[in-house]
Amino acid sequence: MNQNPNNEVIIKKIESYCAYQDRCHQEVTQKLKSMLIDSSTLDEIIVHLIQNKFLNEERFACSFARGKHRIKSWGNIRIINELKARNITQTNIKTALKEITTEEYFATFENLSARVWENITEKNELKKRKKFCDYLLRKGYESQLVYEKVKELEKSID
Repeated sequence: MNQNPNNEVIIKKIESYCAYQDRCHQEVTQKLKSMLIDSSTLDEIIVHLIQNKFLNEERFACSFARGKHRIKSWGNIRIINELKARNITQTNIKTALKEITTEEYFATFENLSARVWENITEKNELKKRKKFCDYLLRKGYESQLVYEKVKELEKSID
């Protein structure tokens, strides 16, 4: 790589950008483009980041999936769609989803659904049911899981 002083400054800046938080290739490429880097230099910098382990798509996917599930209580569908939007490969998506255990996934779903059901103040049962289902589907949980849960919660009221 042609190491002119300007490139070294850019590389240090991007290294710290990647070290701060795991990034995907798309985010780093957008950041470099916003710095008005030409495409040949951009490619060289990306290669440098990968070789020096600042950029790792699999590591990004795994930490993304873990974080979004544990912190934002996202379901698998939402995580998959967000990773696809970041051009993450199917292999890395499958690896990332293995980071969330089945027990943890269902425990999060149970806690979230109970909290949401309690917090919906709607008196009309149909509207309450719709709000509940819409919220959990937006969070990315599987529809059959959501519909089974809403039936279970409605029976507990009767």
